[in-house]
Amino acid sequence: MANEFLAPLGFAALFALILLQVPIGIAMAIVGAGGYILAVGIEPAMSVLASAPLRTAADPALALLPLFILMGVAAFRSGISDRLFEAGRNTFGHHRGGLALSTIAASAGFAAICGSSAAGAATMTRIALPPMRAAGYADGPAAATIAVGGTLGILIPPSVALAIYGVLTEQDIGKLFVAGLVPGLMAVVMHMLVIQIMARCNPESLPRSARVGWSERLASYAQIWPVALIFLFVLGGMYLGFFTPSEAAAMGAIFTILLGFIRGHLPLRAIWETLTETCRTSAAIFMILIGAVIFGYFLAITGAPYAIATWISNLPLSPLAVLVVILALYLVLGCFLDSLAMIVLTVPIIFPVTQQMGYDPIWFGVLTVITIEMGLITPPIGLNVFVIKSMERNLRLGQVFASIVPFIAMDLFRLALLVAFPILVLWLPNSM
Repeated sequence: MANEFLAPLGFAALFALILLQVPIGIAMAIVGAGGYILAVGIEPAMSVLASAPLRTAADPALALLPLFILMGVAAFRSGISDRLFEAGRNTFGHHRGGLALSTIAASAGFAAICGSSAAGAATMTRIALPPMRAAGYADGPAAATIAVGGTLGILIPPSVALAIYGVLTEQDIGKLFVAGLVPGLMAVVMHMLVIQIMARCNPESLPRSARVGWSERLASYAQIWPVALIFLFVLGGMYLGFFTPSEAAAMGAIFTILLGFIRGHLPLRAIWETLTETCRTSAAIFMILIGAVIFGYFLAITGAPYAIATWISNLPLSPLAVLVVILALYLVLGCFLDSLAMIVLTVPIIFPVTQQMGYDPIWFGVLTVITIEMGLITPPIGLNVFVIKSMERNLRLGQVFASIVPFIAMDLFRLALLVAFPILVLWLPNSM
């Protein structure tokens, strides 16, 4: 079969397997292996396919992924996320929509020690949804706030998505992490602004809670200092050049476990459960990466990435218009694909185009992750919304997605600001 027909058939087969609910990593491996065999024959294909998984799993650049996952799981099992929400509730609860504001603040704090969006959404569903329901919050705004707060995990460092982008494009992961900080803080402020607007427009759906005294507030603040300490230790070490990203991940994981154990929040049994959960999560991510590598070999042999890059480069459009097309493509793909799947499938194809146009790779990486994070809450398959739905079966998806629309509009505005003013992304990493 001619190679020019193999690539579209491969993509069609891949999406068919995804629709049949085959895990994305396995689907990419199956299609990639089958297509590679059809393109070059079984014997040459077997030599490549036998070595690709081992090379991927043994890549030193990917060592930071399980370590940052370990740090996030250890922080969750230490009860840090509960204390973050409690501190947020004591600070914002007496305002209109205060528990929703607390959820965003707690999600941002948890994102600073956990690089997973789905983990953030699942954690806050357990912690924040029951108090919001008890306070009289409507399910739509409550669940929408949790879903939106979860997206902070993919941007505020440490970020698994930014780390994988850095590995695929051979960019400095430390600079990518630092570059995500300002856009992440912008997201926190803008999400809180949306909640305030929603509370004014529909006060009954976002009521107030009782005001607490300063003594109770200060007591809750004293419980969350480990978050700030871990965040400053990891990100500050990378910013100042004390640690490489992998070293920062290792130091952060050890520091989080020791801190939880010493304070009595992480006994030995919990440490064992933390290691087990980290292995499961890491195995799932590495399966996606291995499948992507195999699928990438198949695409490379067909010449599809080069052909697509050439086609995009030759479009009669300005570089800015091409960038808008690329970001719009990510928005559409985000409605159907997992965030990691989008990165590993598209970045090897799109990244060379952006380099031909002279775009900064760090800036483009942050824009890519922001657009992907928007896909996590966009219908019809907003992953974060379905994570919440899987934990709370009686939620009505229509109400949740309707409440998410104002957040998406604000995210589009934030994306436009970052496109117009790249300095917002690049100032911190350029000062490293």
